[in-house]
Amino acid sequence: MRLSEHKYRTTSRIAGQLLYVENVHAARIGEVVKVLGPHNIALEGEILEIVKDNILIQLFGETRGLNTENLEIIFTDTIRQVPLARDIIGRRFNGSFEPLDGLPMFYASEWRPARGYPINPVARLGPEEFIETGISAIDGLNTLVKGQKLPIFSCAGLPAKELVAHILQNARLRESSKRFAVIFVALGLTFNEYSFYLEALQNIESEFVAIINMADDPVMERLMAPRFALTVAEYMAFDEDMDILVLVTDMTNYCDALREISNARKELPGRRGYPGYMYSDLASLYERAGRIRDSKGSITMIPVITMPEDDITHPIPDLTGYITEGQIVLSRELHQQGVFPPIDVLPSLSRLMQKGIGPGKTRDDHRDLANQLYKNYAKGRELKKLEAIVGRDGMSEADQLLLDFADLFENEFVHQEKQTRSIYKTLDKGLEILERFDLLQHNLQKKTEA
Repeated sequence: MRLSEHKYRTTSRIAGQLLYVENVHAARIGEVVKVLGPHNIALEGEILEIVKDNILIQLFGETRGLNTENLEIIFTDTIRQVPLARDIIGRRFNGSFEPLDGLPMFYASEWRPARGYPINPVARLGPEEFIETGISAIDGLNTLVKGQKLPIFSCAGLPAKELVAHILQNARLRESSKRFAVIFVALGLTFNEYSFYLEALQNIESEFVAIINMADDPVMERLMAPRFALTVAEYMAFDEDMDILVLVTDMTNYCDALREISNARKELPGRRGYPGYMYSDLASLYERAGRIRDSKGSITMIPVITMPEDDITHPIPDLTGYITEGQIVLSRELHQQGVFPPIDVLPSLSRLMQKGIGPGKTRDDHRDLANQLYKNYAKGRELKKLEAIVGRDGMSEADQLLLDFADLFENEFVHQEKQTRSIYKTLDKGLEILERFDLLQHNLQKKTEA
């Protein structure tokens, strides 16, 4: 039965947080709907699918206590939009973009669609300029560049949240004249994780905006939170000429939410049960980062992915790797050795590193220094396999020196506890390690010649 132009009571089925509504004559994908039920129940939803006059709605909330006979569906003829203003800086919001910090909602100077659009490739500028994270294994060997998408691949039990908190608190531009801000997006947090990140936000030096989705929040909010964040980032970067770093943790929770909704819709599953369109869905997020011609601002993104079963070929890290420009890989072995952050620099890579280092950006010797550290560490790591077979005593003194270099590199360059190193301290530390190694090699050569 149709009540008015945009009101219906024709719900045919309720499946979890999905509503199926029949005989709808005017609707569009992404339209916001209001659902009114008995006992003053009021929920919001979004149209996911339209087949002829049948509509599929995803609700933001629980459907407990609802039945098909007492629901009133109101079609608002609007899509979900994000309020924007300069007053947004320093605020915390939930996955529905409602204030979490106890302050009233700011006055919006404008509203923009939450889903947004990827940057037009023709309008893109190549990433350049260095963003300092305070972490030597990133700044020195896998440099983050403005406009880049550089994911962190972690495993269950590794200190990914401590690493994220470190970047959140210490990321900055070397060029102090530019305005810089961090947008932090947390998806599917437990209460303990929320408390941890809340403390980290209280100690942040940069300007920030935080969007927090808890584990018990509606699953649809988990899909919308990063879209809200990127719409805010676009406003701050391309309207306010700021350089924005978007930190998203954990994209695995996002993909699991995508799979949950796909399964509820009874869609044909792809790899590991994830929907076949997960690649394009992730790309619709990642490709909103970058730089735009004739704009002074930029959006840089660091998504965190917890690899299920420590499997880097799992669909989530695998598809992420196709879209992004490198990866930072955390190592369980280094973590067990007490190294923090446990970044394995050999499988890690920043494909755009060359754009952000060198004269006038970091230091003239940065590239050569990084190459020497990589070369010697790679040799030392390879020799560790031989050491496990023949033992250290069965190896030459030259090989033993490379083994020592690998240990020294892990314990003094990669490992920095909770300290923050500037790029210059990072490069000085790398140079110091190489000089010590060169001296040992020189003494060994003199000994051999004698």
